[in-house]
Amino acid sequence: MTAHPSAGRERPEGKFAAWLYDFRQQWQLQLMVWPGVVFIIVFGFLPLYGYVMAFQNYTVTSTIWNAPFVGLANFQLIVTDPTFWSSLVNTLGISLLKLVIEFPLSIVLAIMVYELAGGVFKRVVQAISYLPHFISWIVLGGMLVVWLSSTGLFNQIFGGSTNLLQQPGLYWLIAALSDTWKEVGWGTILYLAAMAAIDPSLYEVARVDGAGRFRRIWHITLPGIRGMIALQVILWVSGLFGSNLDQTMVLNNPLNDPRSNVINFYVYQVGLHQGNFSYGTAVGLGISLISLILLLGANFATKKLNDNTSML
Repeated sequence: MTAHPSAGRERPEGKFAAWLYDFRQQWQLQLMVWPGVVFIIVFGFLPLYGYVMAFQNYTVTSTIWNAPFVGLANFQLIVTDPTFWSSLVNTLGISLLKLVIEFPLSIVLAIMVYELAGGVFKRVVQAISYLPHFISWIVLGGMLVVWLSSTGLFNQIFGGSTNLLQQPGLYWLIAALSDTWKEVGWGTILYLAAMAAIDPSLYEVARVDGAGRFRRIWHITLPGIRGMIALQVILWVSGLFGSNLDQTMVLNNPLNDPRSNVINFYVYQVGLHQGNFSYGTAVGLGISLISLILLLGANFATKKLNDNTSML
């Protein structure tokens, strides 16, 4: 067997020389990593220069390089725009409902699946719970439009005759529940992975000590996935100002628009339908900055509650 050219050599002291030495030592791994790095740079970081439009009066006849600079004028318009504030309230309302309903249900469902005895039934339950995640919102939204119509499934079951999607007061709950149905099974994957890392001997010792199923869950399973729960809390909190554009575009109609017009849908309408690209960019930039602040704040809070261990 031929020895590696760098085998037996000491690692150089200089930064570049050390990097080059490491690259030669693991060039196969580097070749696998760098295409992903280049992809992220090209499609994740380079487009960030487009945020310059938030400070310009950009039109379809201009470019980023020659559009007139207007400073914070677009952000001043946001403050005085009532439609923006109503979309902000709708986004927070739906996101908080999803947090209250979907987040704990994912944990409960993961524990229930984990507690099932291994076999065909457990795999079937997992497959059924994952399946809605792979259904497009176009398909799922079409199903909901039919089911919630005046002659649809829900009205046939409960004896009503009202189109539920045309009731603005019900839209937040419909959006939260439908998203929960679609994503709750998929949300169990990380929790199940964390549970698989728990030492099985802990459960055996608890059984010997006479601990029942619920005590084992409370004292072993939940503490064992505490780090994953903290990470999910951070991600949920940082995404409070995000919204499901696909869901909104399918379920939105003129009657429920006062409660269904969320921020992403509002940016889509203002930026693409009305052609006000600079204003739409300003709204998106502002929401991104707020989400970043929430991410850092949630990470700081969970770090304090988790023995100063950062989840990010």
